[in-house]
Amino acid sequence: MERKLQKLLAAVTPTDRSWFERARARNADLIMPPRALGRLHDLAERLCAIQATLTPDIGERAVLVMAADHGVTAEGVSAFPAEVTPQMVAAFVRGWAGINALAGTARAKVLVADLGVAADLSGLAAENPSLLIRKIAPGTANMARGPAMTRNQARESILTGAELADLAMDQGARLLATGDMGIGNTTASTAIGAVLTGQDPEALVGPGTGLDRTGLDRKLGVIRRALTVNAPDPGDPLDVLAKVGGFEIGAITGLILAAAARRTPVVVDGFISTAGALTAAALCPACRDFMFAGHVSAEPGHAAMLDHLGLSPILALGMRLGEGTGAVLAVSILDAAVAMFTEVKTFEEAEIGPAVSS
Repeated sequence: MERKLQKLLAAVTPTDRSWFERARARNADLIMPPRALGRLHDLAERLCAIQATLTPDIGERAVLVMAADHGVTAEGVSAFPAEVTPQMVAAFVRGWAGINALAGTARAKVLVADLGVAADLSGLAAENPSLLIRKIAPGTANMARGPAMTRNQARESILTGAELADLAMDQGARLLATGDMGIGNTTASTAIGAVLTGQDPEALVGPGTGLDRTGLDRKLGVIRRALTVNAPDPGDPLDVLAKVGGFEIGAITGLILAAAARRTPVVVDGFISTAGALTAAALCPACRDFMFAGHVSAEPGHAAMLDHLGLSPILALGMRLGEGTGAVLAVSILDAAVAMFTEVKTFEEAEIGPAVSS
C-alpha cells in the first residue's frame, strides 16, 4: 500500500508554465480593455495550464461526496448526533439534499461514497448505483483518547479516494469537485488545520453544525486534548491524518492527488474539504497547481487554511453546509471563464483596431 501511495505522489508534476503564458497572451489580445473581466482571466489561464491547451474543456463534471463517522462525537462536539450521517447519505442518493439541488444547476453528477459510516448502507447502495461502498471501518476511533485510525487506514483512505476519482474521470469527468458528510468532521478538520498551518486551534475552531458558546468551548477543549494525547507530527501528514483525521478527509486528499496526477482541475469545497487539501499539499506540494478554492465558508478558520494553501476563493457567500455545495456553485464561474476565453475574439480575429486597419 505504501508503494501505491508513493507511485501516486510521483505521478503529480507541476503545470507547464508555458501554457499559462500562452493563455495570458491571448487574454491580453481579447476585444476588451486589459483584464476587464477580472479574475475570470486568471481562472481561464489556470485551466489552460492544467489541461495544456488553449481550448479548455470542463464540460463533464462530477462532485464526489465522501461520507464517514467520527468517534470524537462521543465528546459532545456536534449539535447533531452521529445518526444523522447515514440519514443524510440516504438523502443524497435520493436527490433530496442541498448538494443535489445545486449540482443540478452546474450539470454535475453526484457520486456518494461510504468510507466509514457507522451504519450498514449496503441495502441503500443496492437500490442506488450512485452510492459506492468503500467502508474502511464503521467510523474512526475517538481521537480525544487516542489515534483516530491506524497509519494503514489513513493510507487506505487516501488510496480509496484516488480510486473513486479515477472512476469518475474514467466515466468522462473533466473536472472534479469535493464534498463531504460526517457528523464531527469539523472537529477533525480543525485539528488537522491547526497542525498543518501551525495555528492555535482557537483561531480555527467554529460552530460547525450550530454549537452555542458552551458547546464551542467544549469542542475547543476536546481538540486541544486530542492534540496533546496524540502529538501529531506536522512534518508527517500521514501521521496527522491518522491521529486526528477522518476517513472522508483522507479520501478527499486522495481525490485531489488523483485529479492532479491526471491533469484534471479539482474544485475544493469548504472547511472539511480544505483539511483534505492541506493534507494533499503537505504530501505533494505540486498538487496545489490543480486546485481551485470554490468558496470561503463561514467557519472562522477556513480563510486561514486557504491562505496557507495560497488559494483565493472564487465565491464568498457565507455558506457553511459542506456536501460540495460551494464547489459546485463555483463551477458556474469556471464555465464563464472558459466561455470568455474561448468565445471572445482577439483584436486580430475580429479585425478591430489600428493594427488591423493599417
